[in-house]
Amino acid sequence: MITLEKIRNIGISAHIDAGKTTLSERILFYTGRIHKIGEVGVEGATMDYMQLEIEKGITITSAATTCTWHDTQINLIDTPGHVDFTIEVERALRVLDGAIMVLCGVGGVQSQSITVDRQMKRYRIPRIAFINKLDRVGADPFRVVQALRDKLGLNALLLQYPIGREHEFAGVIDLIEMAANYYEGEHGENRVVKPIPENLLSQAQEARDKMLDRLSLFSEAMTEKLLNGEEVPKELIWSTIRAATLSLELTPVLLGSAFKNKGVQNLLDAVTLYLPSPTDREVVKAFDVKTNEKVDVPADINAPLVALAFKITDDEQAGQLTYTRIYAGTLKKGDRIRNSRTNKAVTVGRFVRMHADKRENIEIAAAGEIVALVGIDCASGDTFCSNGTSLSMEAMFVPEPVVTLSVTPKHKEDADRMTKALTRFEREDPTFHLTIDPESKQTLISGMGELHLEIYIERMKREYNAEVYVGAPAVAYRETISKAVTFDYTWKRQTGGAGQYAQVMGRIQPCTETFVFENKVVGGAIPKEFIAACEKGFRDAINSGLLIGYPVTGVKVILQNGSYHREDSSELAFRTAARYAFEEVYKKAHPIILEPIMLVEVEMPNEYVGRIQGDLSSRHGLVLGSETMGDYSVIRAEVPLREMFGYSMAVRSLTSGQANFSMEFAEYQPVPPSVQEQLVARGVR
Repeated sequence: MITLEKIRNIGISAHIDAGKTTLSERILFYTGRIHKIGEVGVEGATMDYMQLEIEKGITITSAATTCTWHDTQINLIDTPGHVDFTIEVERALRVLDGAIMVLCGVGGVQSQSITVDRQMKRYRIPRIAFINKLDRVGADPFRVVQALRDKLGLNALLLQYPIGREHEFAGVIDLIEMAANYYEGEHGENRVVKPIPENLLSQAQEARDKMLDRLSLFSEAMTEKLLNGEEVPKELIWSTIRAATLSLELTPVLLGSAFKNKGVQNLLDAVTLYLPSPTDREVVKAFDVKTNEKVDVPADINAPLVALAFKITDDEQAGQLTYTRIYAGTLKKGDRIRNSRTNKAVTVGRFVRMHADKRENIEIAAAGEIVALVGIDCASGDTFCSNGTSLSMEAMFVPEPVVTLSVTPKHKEDADRMTKALTRFEREDPTFHLTIDPESKQTLISGMGELHLEIYIERMKREYNAEVYVGAPAVAYRETISKAVTFDYTWKRQTGGAGQYAQVMGRIQPCTETFVFENKVVGGAIPKEFIAACEKGFRDAINSGLLIGYPVTGVKVILQNGSYHREDSSELAFRTAARYAFEEVYKKAHPIILEPIMLVEVEMPNEYVGRIQGDLSSRHGLVLGSETMGDYSVIRAEVPLREMFGYSMAVRSLTSGQANFSMEFAEYQPVPPSVQEQLVARGVR
């Protein structure tokens, strides 16, 4: 079994079309994991194994694999770049130790780069930045490095200098070893080290001096050598970069072109040199299920088992496939493990190491590894422990869906197949929601964007042979309150037998979190066994607001007092009283409607800037800024989602098909009063 120090759990994340999957393909090729390079959207890259991914030329679902570079095992997850599939990035980063952030040498820091950066910071992931596509016209690595500093606030440190630009890009100069690296052979598999070209020697020396000067801030030994005019050994440079990267104080930056097979081997070296092993990461925290206290979970193969199920998929033949990160202990085939959420014990009959959609049966895995359990029934986010241990890992962040569609089976025989498909998709994807409209009885699906839902509808047709009619996309609004109010509600019913009685008193007020329940009842006015029922009742109430029927968010409920009857009070009575208490005072709390605001980024030739800005303004968008990069410009704006449906057709028409745009959820904001009046009048839902 490989030692923990020789394991790297890393993800590759970036803005769409920055070259993540192409880079993953080269990594697998150079590490000997595959022997033929596939291309995105052509014969299909290894990690884009779904037919839809091949056809659309994008990554839809994250894929895991394992490869070896020299003596280091690299567990790699390739994640989607499109914001509609951001949950795939979120749950991958939740369980990884390090990451490669890929940036386009032309586009630089783009909208999804900002989202990925925010996700990496949320989970405190050390990362390497790889500036890709330096063979493209307009590529400028120095501008991208500056953008990393200015836009993301990263202490970006360039470790290489490019040999040529655009179509003349030939290789990179390693500023640590002061040598030129070229890539020969049919697929650049032969890395050749040569002296630095004379015409680049002075620029390379200047870049090295800047690198050492910035690095000396993290090393007294390096500072001393520089002051004394001594040569700084490469081992000291490597160790200093590693320490500063692990502490999140530094982001090493490397250069290359994955498609042109340049710079990837150097990146693999950097992964082993600078990114953390499981023992280098900050100690992971878990909650003791019995005491609710935080507990450290060190990466120790001899400790009791603690493993997190971070992703599930269904397989028609083998059953559920559960992607699992082992944080502590050792897992063996046949082991009996316990789900800390359900407190049920299960036997691990089979588990595998994934290589995209292929599986390799294994008998044993230990702390630091990522495996997939076969045929285990659980939910995404569940924690598995050894018997005698009952810990629960902290949950990952799950964004709220923003777009809703109605789906109706075309034929009677499609109904069951549609239900089966949608139920599976909801189990697999926390950002995909399935509901039934209480009035129209229509089936509603909600997700992160039009493409997100379009993919699932297509998968229904292909994988389940379920044909459906699709309604027009609708905005997933939210409701909230803008004023604090008190409530005092008594629920009383008398029947032939035992009656129902419950009184709840307190107040509701706005807050920044989705929902907060605070119990301030004293003196046993409401028995402790009924407090949880009260909370459930308030949660029932916020599921559907009274303005337009969308969920209520941003509410804090403070339960202060109440009364009960020894015979007639029950959990049901208090749950009912709480729900009706909320509904009774909701209108007095001045409810308002919230709408999703999208961060839109449009890249277009300079001559179309005026048209695009004018169109975004007509959609009630707020232009945040623009940037010119040679013949192209990028405009960033915040626009209400209700104004963005069908934008792809509009932007193509405005620019003769020469513009690209990306869109991601930014935040919820109150709708204008006139829009709220229209929505309430229509009833929306």
